[in-house]
Amino acid sequence: MSRIRPFINNELIKVLTGFRRSGKSVMLDLIKQELIAQGVRRDQFISYNFEQMKYAHLLDAQVLYDDLQERISHIDGEAYLFFDEIQEVEQWERCINSCRVDFDCDIYVTGSNAHLLSSELATYLAGRYVEFDIYPFSFAEFLDALAQSGNPMSETEAFRKYVMLGGMPFLSRMVDDEDSSLQYLNDIYSSVVLKDIIARNNIRDVDLLERIIMYVLANVGHTFSGNTIAKYFKSEGRSVSRETVLNYVNACCDAFLLYKVKREDLVGKKILSVNEKYYVVDHALREAVYGYNERDIDQTLENIVYMELLRRGYTVTIGKAGQQEIDFVAAKNKQKIYVQVTYLLASEETAQREFGAFQPIADNFPRYVVSMDEFDMSRNGIKHKNIRDFLLMKSYE
Repeated sequence: MSRIRPFINNELIKVLTGFRRSGKSVMLDLIKQELIAQGVRRDQFISYNFEQMKYAHLLDAQVLYDDLQERISHIDGEAYLFFDEIQEVEQWERCINSCRVDFDCDIYVTGSNAHLLSSELATYLAGRYVEFDIYPFSFAEFLDALAQSGNPMSETEAFRKYVMLGGMPFLSRMVDDEDSSLQYLNDIYSSVVLKDIIARNNIRDVDLLERIIMYVLANVGHTFSGNTIAKYFKSEGRSVSRETVLNYVNACCDAFLLYKVKREDLVGKKILSVNEKYYVVDHALREAVYGYNERDIDQTLENIVYMELLRRGYTVTIGKAGQQEIDFVAAKNKQKIYVQVTYLLASEETAQREFGAFQPIADNFPRYVVSMDEFDMSRNGIKHKNIRDFLLMKSYE
């Protein structure tokens, strides 16, 4: 809300994007509450949720525009328009642009497809919209939700729950029922794969898609390329092209299920074109669909830290400096932080490896090693943080 608030009652179209069930509809409700507190009347609101059957007849831009024109004609004063899951409307961008031009209105839009929104917003609404990414709960938000639900617990126990259940908002009410929580996550995964990936991209080979997703989930936080996956399937006796693999993975990224992170040469100051890493929007989806989050705890912690950096508005790459690789280079407002994530600094050799990764870096931006260790092992100007403390820090700069 702190990011959205300055744009309320502003002529720019407010676009909220993100994974299904991550809280976009709730954000629209919070915006309405904010407007009411400012003196706006409820009868000035016009809302549509295009996943509801009662709006099925409005999934065409012209029909929707005609309905809006009729409803707005009965409003005294400015109209506030809320469109939830707008990508379901055919040529929706033309309708939204006409509303902006034709009516005295303030417009809020949510959507669950990055490609659909970015390409069509850029075409019709360039310079006339502001976009906000909505993510599942951070650990701090998870703690707040537990407290508000009357289920407070220690940070240590809450983090164990967070590793298992993740940050999908609904699950903060179900922390004591892990089986039902994982079933809920499985159902979300299935609906996103079916609706936002298979149907929207006309994918015919569903089995191949699911196998590719499983490969990516198994290798969260590991570098690989489209060729790597294609060779893996070839070794399994199944021929698939690199282009098909990349198309399927990109469809998952468009649905906000996966996030691709490029590698950056910190010495040559350039983005490398091979061997990206991928992370999943919520680490608990990996547990529900693939399993092994506790076994692969290093990958899980890395996923959690990556999503936290995104929530805080950082642009994130993987740093490569000579033979050394740094898990995350996070940039914002011409500032940077460098972050190494590991499970435990169990030996001096491990500590030297993790802290030593920063050695080739010449600048003085903050450097962090993040782990599950309870004792502070900071050295040589490099800060060591327990992951819970790192996630709850107000600022990293």
